[in-house]
Amino acid sequence: MRAIKEKKISIVVPVLNEEGNVEVLIGGISKEIKGRYPYEIIFVDDGSVDGTLEAIKKARKTDKNIKYISFSRNFGHQNALRAGLDFANGDCVISIDGDMQHPPKLIPEMLKKWEEGFDVVYTKRKDDPGTPYLKRKTSGCFYWLMNLFSDVKMDKGVADYRLLDKEVASVLRGMQENDLFLRGMMSWLGFKQYGMEYLPEKRNWGKTKYSFRKMIHLAASGITSFSIRPLQISIYFGLFLALFSFIYGLYAIYVKLYLDTSVSGRTSVLTAILFIGGVQMIMMGILGEYIGKLFMESKRRPNYIIKERSGE
Repeated sequence: MRAIKEKKISIVVPVLNEEGNVEVLIGGISKEIKGRYPYEIIFVDDGSVDGTLEAIKKARKTDKNIKYISFSRNFGHQNALRAGLDFANGDCVISIDGDMQHPPKLIPEMLKKWEEGFDVVYTKRKDDPGTPYLKRKTSGCFYWLMNLFSDVKMDKGVADYRLLDKEVASVLRGMQENDLFLRGMMSWLGFKQYGMEYLPEKRNWGKTKYSFRKMIHLAASGITSFSIRPLQISIYFGLFLALFSFIYGLYAIYVKLYLDTSVSGRTSVLTAILFIGGVQMIMMGILGEYIGKLFMESKRRPNYIIKERSGE
């Protein structure tokens, strides 16, 4: 059991063009935590082009618990979360999205589980019947692919709404990976973890920033960050094609020698060539993904660049 009354809580909020959500989110968080624990809310402005940063600065004038970091451009949601972790100084860190779909009312329950001794309290999104069918299916496919091809296992619907003990946050700060996938890292790290389900709230303002293309990129990043299984599968598939070609070659020789005829069929030959060529291109793409990761990691560029931040 942890005594948390005198401990400080850091809440990290990555935002991108969420001008209309800032005030509502601050109100929702403050309602759940104000007067109970010392806290700070760290907004990470991920290159917003609307009035998000101005709204944060305005709120800070009346509430010094609010802090902010503003990037020089958009560096991505995962890097925004990383920046918040880097600058958080609480005894635990809670990350929550700025679109109000992560309900702040879960925060007291998360803190309760932390008090019971859990190092990581993560959330799992329930399927909302109101969510478009295609989005629900693509989301389910994302977690299925992750569990199939990667070496880390994640519960379906795991979100970036989580609580981390300061010890876990410290370990994450020491990991200098360029291509971040924090959901996978949570599973890989271990520690004592607890998962709780939530039903996402309706977006209060604005529109989602996670397009289908970004979901595909996130899935590819997650799989290749934690496993070489796609490369191993390409080896097995290559062996299968080689064995199939060898057997087919023996069959062609048998037909020629003993049946006094030859295997005909320009279409079948062309189809086989195109199929093998397509497989080769896929495997080269997988190999290129891993080589590209090595190339980007070798540059050792920073995960983000800060243009402006509050004084602390």
